[in-house]
Amino acid sequence: MATRRQRGIPLSSLNPKFLHTNSTSHTWPFSAIAELIDNAYDPDVRAKQFWVDWTRIKGLDCLSFMDNGEGMTRARLYKMLSFGYSDKKAVKDHVPVGIYGNGFKSGSMRLGKDAIVFTKTRDSMSIGLLSQSYLQAVKAQQIMVPILTFRRDGQNLAEDAASLEAILTHSLFSTEKELFSELRAIGAAGPTGTRIIVWKLRTGETEFDFAADKYDIHIRASGSERSRERRAMSPESDWSLRAYCSILYLKPRMQINIRGERVKTQLISKSLAHIANDSYRPTVQLFSAVHSTGHM
Repeated sequence: MATRRQRGIPLSSLNPKFLHTNSTSHTWPFSAIAELIDNAYDPDVRAKQFWVDWTRIKGLDCLSFMDNGEGMTRARLYKMLSFGYSDKKAVKDHVPVGIYGNGFKSGSMRLGKDAIVFTKTRDSMSIGLLSQSYLQAVKAQQIMVPILTFRRDGQNLAEDAASLEAILTHSLFSTEKELFSELRAIGAAGPTGTRIIVWKLRTGETEFDFAADKYDIHIRASGSERSRERRAMSPESDWSLRAYCSILYLKPRMQINIRGERVKTQLISKSLAHIANDSYRPTVQLFSAVHSTGHM
């Protein structure tokens, strides 16, 4: 592996296996989904609506996430696909949720092995690929993120030829026509926005149950009687994405839609059965200390 240097000093490297390692911070899939929702909720994005859906593309189960926010420039998309970069700022009383530049990577890679991002601003359209499968296929020793940018006239940049080939070869979409179809899907929600598709959710049976409720996404229960008993005793927000999203924010500012139906948000402060207020008044007790000295 060639050593990259800056000012004559070796730079640290990031092995592709870190994508999986980093994702294990999420032991629960809903917290991973929350990372993607948080990105749209943050004040710099200005999204008014967010959609979560399940779809099948070329025979694979996929999760899709879309917002009608400001979209991302190529530079901002590159930062999102990189580690540790965040330029989010508070707007009035709206404080950004994420500040460490890690949420998209940990969240998307917890849900599946591969993710593709489509984003539109008023001036450009960009596509980025974060894929463990791609990195394994090319035997990458560093994390590589193919990024492709189209101008509004539909022409892509000449320097993006290698990224275009990588995306068409290693993503779910094998033609430019298919890529433009996903970019047009953003246009159905507004002139700008971002769409994320995650696939290779799990080998075999996924951890999600998409059949139990056509307007929800459930965490799949195991077939054991003990598991069913635990679920009956647990709050609905533990296994229903709709219930979880309804209480996700103390101050909901963005409409969340799951599988085509709006989530009815609940204000936690007004939903509690019993409320208790406790006043804490610290007091200082004055006392004298005794200090003894002696000789042996």
